[in-house]
Amino acid sequence: MPEGDTVWQAARRLHRGLAGRTLVRSDLRVPRLATVDLAGRTVIDVIARGKHLLTRFSGGLTLHSHLQMDGSWKVYAPGQRWSGGPGHQIRAVLATDDTTAVGYRLPVLELLRTADEDHVVGHLGPDLLGPDWDAGEALRRLLADPSRPVGSALLDQRNLAGIGNVYMAELCFLARFTPWTPVGDLPSPERLLGAARRLLEANREWPDRTTTGPAVRSRSTERLYVYGRAGRSCLICGTPIRTASESHGWTGRERPTYWCPRCQRGPGPAGR
Repeated sequence: MPEGDTVWQAARRLHRGLAGRTLVRSDLRVPRLATVDLAGRTVIDVIARGKHLLTRFSGGLTLHSHLQMDGSWKVYAPGQRWSGGPGHQIRAVLATDDTTAVGYRLPVLELLRTADEDHVVGHLGPDLLGPDWDAGEALRRLLADPSRPVGSALLDQRNLAGIGNVYMAELCFLARFTPWTPVGDLPSPERLLGAARRLLEANREWPDRTTTGPAVRSRSTERLYVYGRAGRSCLICGTPIRTASESHGWTGRERPTYWCPRCQRGPGPAGR
């Protein structure tokens, strides 16, 4: 599932390509929106809210989309070949005179009144990349259940919005605690939130995400400390990175979790 910085970049591309322009064509290829025609409406703006995208139109309408695991929005100039996937994977087309935005493999696509956006994003915690980021409120939500493993607490978008599996693993490594450490056992949880904010802000302008510091990058090409590096040497201590398949509280949504058993203190996954 895309991280908050990836969704922020998608919103910026869509905003730059569509905002202030009038649609000359719209094609929403999901059954309940198949008869909707947005042509003639002006795109007001496109914003990211956590991992959600909100495309706002004149007349008080918003197109809500979520990328989940493999969805994407591509923006094309006139005559440019569409390359985001086969035609049957296209779920949305929004075209102006000089830009066409194409949504591929979008598992969530719905049209609602702009005044009702809270119905789809109102449950989210403070947005790490939002203008209204509230570290105090995010900390309050994170600590509401002190016994909850920090990994699942960070992934819960109701606590704070924008962290996915990559940042969860990297933040736990930087904090030197395993993802299964209870939130209440963290000595300085506010520092964890500060690091989360800094990492997403530092990466939102770049397509190649990196969490490793200058000292590591001076001697290695690795961009991440633990994520995706199972069996390879820890960049700090040399111990092989370990991985486990974890649901982090969501049944049926197992995902790989990475950690260094030497650098990170705390419990391991259940049964280990």
